[in-house]
Amino acid sequence: MTTAAPPALFDRTLLRRRRDRIAGILAEHNFLAQRAFDDMGDRIASIMRDFDRAAILGGGPGLATQATSELLAGKVGWWCRSDLSPSVVATLERPALALDEEQLPFASESLDLVLAPWGLHWTNDLPGVLVQINHALKPDGFFACALPGGSTLTELRQCVMAAESELTGGAAARVSPLAGTFDMAALLQRAGFAMPVADVDRITVRYDTIFALMADLRGMGETSVLTDRPRNPAARALFVRAGQIYAERFADPDGRIRATFEIVHAAGWAPHPDQPKPKRPGSATHRLADALGVQEKSLGEKAGR
Repeated sequence: MTTAAPPALFDRTLLRRRRDRIAGILAEHNFLAQRAFDDMGDRIASIMRDFDRAAILGGGPGLATQATSELLAGKVGWWCRSDLSPSVVATLERPALALDEEQLPFASESLDLVLAPWGLHWTNDLPGVLVQINHALKPDGFFACALPGGSTLTELRQCVMAAESELTGGAAARVSPLAGTFDMAALLQRAGFAMPVADVDRITVRYDTIFALMADLRGMGETSVLTDRPRNPAARALFVRAGQIYAERFADPDGRIRATFEIVHAAGWAPHPDQPKPKRPGSATHRLADALGVQEKSLGEKAGR
């Protein structure tokens, strides 16, 4: 007897249709992916090696600044871009292909570098996607990704929930689960990556109104595609009230509102025998106290006694 697969958290068909629809304006709203990709460029610049073949998953158009483009051209022999949306792919520099990140087409050990500057947070099986990426990397290949963290849009979420509770007596699921730094480092390790690391970049963006913020989210394709989302569009009254609450709680003296975005960066290496490995517990040959030039004390002693 086979066990039925759990229902998909995200409606990726809807996600693709929405990205098709915004393909022509995405570059105007794509500042999060652009910031994430520039940060990845800084990380790659610190790696003392070049890469023969690379894949860049998602991110959309207008991704790289001139400096990052020049860096990639100097360190990467060949790379391809990709996106879930064929319409977005048509806006990208060549070579580029339309693909589903949940079913990557790359052969085993065919790439030296994989970058996912934005979009993995919409996959239904992120651990499985990471395993596929690890499988596609050659030994000692490098992977880096960025996705929104748990504090992203905390102000908007609080205000919409407060308004909905006030107007309807309840609150519907409108925001997808978001990853934290510990979550991503653990997921990379679980997927078989060596030396996984994760950190976070928090930024505050100001908008005139809640409607300007929501227009930016639509333009970057970051509105909810939860499978279990409310099927009827929310009434305008809900967002009018949410905007009032937003202005009361999170406005600056000039009346503009603040929106927090958190970018979680994670990176790891495909395993290779020559990579550094942590020492076994108890294998140290020198005492820390000797290195620091202090007297070693037992746990029962107190300093100064």
